[in-house]
Amino acid sequence: MTHTVHPYSHRLGILRDWKSRWFAPKGKYKYILRGDILIRQYLEKKLKGFFVADVEIERSEKSLRIIVSSSRPGMIIGRQGDGAELLRKEIKSFLLKHKLLEEKVDVRLDIKEIKSAETNAAIVSQMIVEGLEKRLPFRRVMKQMLEKVMANRDVLGVRIFLAGRLGGATMSRTEDRKLGRIPLQTLRADVDYALTKAVMPYGTIGVKVWIYKGDIFK
Repeated sequence: MTHTVHPYSHRLGILRDWKSRWFAPKGKYKYILRGDILIRQYLEKKLKGFFVADVEIERSEKSLRIIVSSSRPGMIIGRQGDGAELLRKEIKSFLLKHKLLEEKVDVRLDIKEIKSAETNAAIVSQMIVEGLEKRLPFRRVMKQMLEKVMANRDVLGVRIFLAGRLGGATMSRTEDRKLGRIPLQTLRADVDYALTKAVMPYGTIGVKVWIYKGDIFK
């Protein structure tokens, strides 16, 4: 029997790096971990529709650095950079309120731009969710997205999987579409994966996206 593996965690230490990078002193681990989870949940809610690919967190004794990767960085940063500064202050006060940060710790927020949005699984899944929430036919959304992603030269395979009450049907079902190949068991294969959900009036629809961008031999 094959085991279904998470494409990101399966490659940790081989192709991928951890999304949270810090070392916890004795007795502090659970508070730092809870802080990381809450930061991610807060940013997910706050930056919905801004096409955020991922949130990385780096900590040291005196600083907390949050790196947000997005294909629409201008919307987060704001006109004179006031949007990013306001968000930074909000994150700090949110963590202080939950007693998960000390006052002396310096909070930094860096925003990174993602050049090709169609090759990032997280952004592609958010685009699909946007289409489904606008009540577009799910088969058309899937087909258009597959073609859009495969139009990029560095993409060798893409798979989109939907599950839930598709098209408002009474019974939930799954729909799976694939172009190219997705070698999940090959550790040097650069497979990007994302899971999101579309919140519909009749329930949620799960969206999974796999994007294969060739092998890494370094």
